[in-house]
Amino acid sequence: MKFSDYYETLGVSETATSDEIKSAYRKLARKYHPDVSKEKDAEERFKAINEAHEVLKDDAKRKAYDQLKRSGFRSGDDFRPPPDFGQGHDFNFGDNDGGSFSEFFESLFGAGGARARRGPTRRGRDLEARLTVPLETAYAGGTQRVTVSRRDGPKTLDVRIPAGIASGQTIRLAGQGEAGPAGSGDLLISIEIAPHRWFELDGRDIVLKLPVAPWEAALGATVEVPTLAGRVSLRIPEGSQSGRKMRLREKGLPGLPPGDQYVVLEIQTPPASKDTERRSYESMRDAFPDFRPRAAFD
Repeated sequence: MKFSDYYETLGVSETATSDEIKSAYRKLARKYHPDVSKEKDAEERFKAINEAHEVLKDDAKRKAYDQLKRSGFRSGDDFRPPPDFGQGHDFNFGDNDGGSFSEFFESLFGAGGARARRGPTRRGRDLEARLTVPLETAYAGGTQRVTVSRRDGPKTLDVRIPAGIASGQTIRLAGQGEAGPAGSGDLLISIEIAPHRWFELDGRDIVLKLPVAPWEAALGATVEVPTLAGRVSLRIPEGSQSGRKMRLREKGLPGLPPGDQYVVLEIQTPPASKDTERRSYESMRDAFPDFRPRAAFD
């Protein structure tokens, strides 16, 4: 089956209020009601509009649907619901003026027992796999190959990685599990993000330890800083110390909301291997006779 974007069906944003959803529903329902509309697909549109409204008007169903949508599903994607979808929810159902619910709706919410009336299915077994992706791919999205072992032999698949995916999230590939009398099971791919040579992940935030020279920290400077979106200029304030944390807004992993990048300053001391370099340090020592870096231990 295909994933249905209920927000797209009603023409509202994912942050729409209850009043905005109700207003959009009423407007579209009047336009596509089969008794008055002259559109050739009015009946199907009317059913889709009612179904979208049935989900988005109800806080519990909308919350569960939003959580699913944040996994990266988009309208028209191949879809099977996660095994634990809706766990802990007691979904209520009102009258469905648009007729029967779609298979997509029933697979998620049951439509008041419609799934139970179908009887047991004997799909093939779901398979699980792990896939490690580079941080750059997790940030921008892309495609990566995975090979899975099945009873009929190994199979290599190209997996679409949505931008902003985080470690621990699962990508479901419908029908790519073991074959069965009622269809194939799914392939559940657990995502891990590979360590990066510069960046560390903290949820959706990115941390970068930035080496700076003593004079850059003392006098202030503008330096180039790498981010996953490219290099940016960062102003280091005068008098900065090691450990100072500076924030680059929305330079972390994409999402709702997107993460930030935090730049942690690390002052690097140049070596004094030559006489001229040693004299420079001696001059600095003599210029700051009252500087006591360990005064806190007194």
